[in-house]
Amino acid sequence: MNMGQKIRWGIIGLGGIAQKFANDLNLVDDAEIIAVASRSMDKADAFAKQHQAKHAFGSYQALFECDEVDVVYIATPHTGHKEWSIKAMNHGKSVLCEKPMGMDRSDVEEMVSVAEKNKVFLMEALWSRFNPSIRKAKALVEAGEIGELGYLHADFAFYALDRPEDGRLLNPELGGGSLLDIGIYPIFLSYLFLGMPVNIKTSSKFYKTGVEVQTSMIFEYPKAQAILYSGLTSGSKMEAEISGSKGALFLSPQWHIAQGYTFKKGDDADYVELPTPGFGYTYEVEEVHSCLKQGKLQSDLWSHKNSLDLAELLETIRVKNGIKFPFEQ
Repeated sequence: MNMGQKIRWGIIGLGGIAQKFANDLNLVDDAEIIAVASRSMDKADAFAKQHQAKHAFGSYQALFECDEVDVVYIATPHTGHKEWSIKAMNHGKSVLCEKPMGMDRSDVEEMVSVAEKNKVFLMEALWSRFNPSIRKAKALVEAGEIGELGYLHADFAFYALDRPEDGRLLNPELGGGSLLDIGIYPIFLSYLFLGMPVNIKTSSKFYKTGVEVQTSMIFEYPKAQAILYSGLTSGSKMEAEISGSKGALFLSPQWHIAQGYTFKKGDDADYVELPTPGFGYTYEVEEVHSCLKQGKLQSDLWSHKNSLDLAELLETIRVKNGIKFPFEQ
C-alpha cells in the first residue's frame, strides 16, 4: 500500500448500517469508497451514486476480485459475517467485520486463523470501543480516579416487535433477537472495564418467531458485579454507570454513542462534552487506517483475543438461556 494514497474501501451488504458507515467514511480525509456490492445491481448502483463510489458490483465476489480494494467492510446480516469475511481475506483483502464477528466462538477462531494465514488485517467493527467518551472513561478508571471498581450497569433496548417478522431482528434464520444485535454492547462494556467474569447469571424471554427478545445478565467478578440488559420489547434509559469506591462515571444516553460523560465525586458532578462527527463511525475507521499504515494485523484497542472473549461470553449466555437458531441444528 502506497502510504501517500488514500485507503480504498469496499463495502458489502448495503443496508442501514452500511449507509451510516459510508456517510462517515466520506468524512475521513484519507478514506475513499472505491467499490460497493449488493446482490441487487440496482441497489449497488444507487448506493455508489449516493456515496461517490467508483465501482458498483452485483456480487460480493466481484468486489473481492477488484484489485483497487484495500479493505472490505462487511455489513451483511450476522449469519453471513464469517463466510464473506473469509472469502474477502482469501482474496488478500483486509477486513472490518460488523459485530458480532461470528455466530459463536468457533466462527471467530476460524476467521482469525484465516487472517493469520493470509497475513491480512482483521477487526470486529465494535465501534463503541473507539468512542472518545468511552476511551476517556477507561483512562480515568485505569488512573484510579474512581477508586476500586465495584459496580457497572449498562442497558440497550428499543421497541422492535412491530418490525417485519422476516427482517433481521425477529427472524431466527438471520440470527435475530436482542442479544447478538444489541446485548453485545452492554456485555462489551463490562468486559472492557472488568474483563472476563468468574460467573454469569442470566435469563431470557422469547418471541413467537422463536427469537429471544429480552435478556438480563449479572456478571460476577472477584470484587464487583455488573448488571446488564438488552431488549426489543420496550425502550430503556441507555445510560451506563461505572461506579467505584471514590466516585462514579456516567456515560450519557445513548451510552454506546456517548457525546459526553459525567464524573461524580462526593457532591461534585462535572459533565464533559465530547461530541462525535457524523454518526460516530469515524474513530473506528481511523483506527483501521492507523493499523494498516503501521502494518499491524490486529488492533491493540480491539484485538482478536478481545473478539474471541466477547464471542465466548455471548455463547455462554446463549447456552445458559437456550438461545438456538434453526441453522445450527
